[in-house]
Amino acid sequence: MADITAAAVKDLRERSGAGMMDCKKALTETNGDQEAAIDWLRTKGLATAAKKSGRTAAEGLVGVVVEGKKGAAVEVNSETDFVAKNEQFQDFVRTATKLALTTGDSIDALAAAAYPGGGTVQEKLTANIATIGENQQLRRAKLVSVNEGAVVSYVHNAAGTGIGKIGVLVALEGSAPVEKIEALGKSLAMHIAAANPQALHEEGLDEALVERERAIAMEKASTSGKPQNIIEKMVDGAIAKFRKENALLSQVFVIDNKTPIKDVIAAAAKDAGGSIALTDYVRFQLGEGIEKETSDFAAEVAAASGVPQPVA
Repeated sequence: MADITAAAVKDLRERSGAGMMDCKKALTETNGDQEAAIDWLRTKGLATAAKKSGRTAAEGLVGVVVEGKKGAAVEVNSETDFVAKNEQFQDFVRTATKLALTTGDSIDALAAAAYPGGGTVQEKLTANIATIGENQQLRRAKLVSVNEGAVVSYVHNAAGTGIGKIGVLVALEGSAPVEKIEALGKSLAMHIAAANPQALHEEGLDEALVERERAIAMEKASTSGKPQNIIEKMVDGAIAKFRKENALLSQVFVIDNKTPIKDVIAAAAKDAGGSIALTDYVRFQLGEGIEKETSDFAAEVAAASGVPQPVA
């Protein structure tokens, strides 16, 4: 067997665009022959998939699943919404989400996990890229659990069972009857989907986000012409309002538009005759934070036609 050097792997990676581990495997399978290794990659669909890996993937699906006392949420991205309707892609998202119940929050651990039927999750995803014809990426995963109580899931804009545009998990600890906890959890999950809290508690808010809001509030207040001590009070008031409106437990319940979430939970616990505490939640919205590329489809078609276009 030929000695596979790092330089040979690097050369094949640059020529094929495939991943480093795939290149090493290809060279091993072909006894170090670069041309044969390229053909091997092409037969596996890996070289084709690699060429697509640079494309922006901001569509796709969010999957959520609950088993027993724990739940997992996973986001898998694709280039277009069309792929989200593909049964092969949907099955992959559901399977990956279920595997996340074991692998937890780590995307690397999920990618390396064994996929039913053979290979790893990443290898299955790579094969899907080759057959479906679009870049796809495992973006993020989150696991929540309770010792006593229930984890409740909700999908907004569902594309099927457990998959959609927004996936929510709510972890409720408590001794209240499970059916009572689950009913509350469903209402809270719907609230979370709509209100998009940034943290569970006010003290859990990202301080960088708070400071950004403080700078905006200061700029606005500075144009008021009021004394500095009044401006500082205006800014403090604005920040207090921001914290209240963006922390889940202090948000106003969207269903009645008046009751803070912490009071909704307390009332439900009293009614159920047992304890209920909201300990964790997950809200994944498809593509949030991804900078999407914009294009003029008509212009692309015209350019592909080779016909000169008038200058605007």
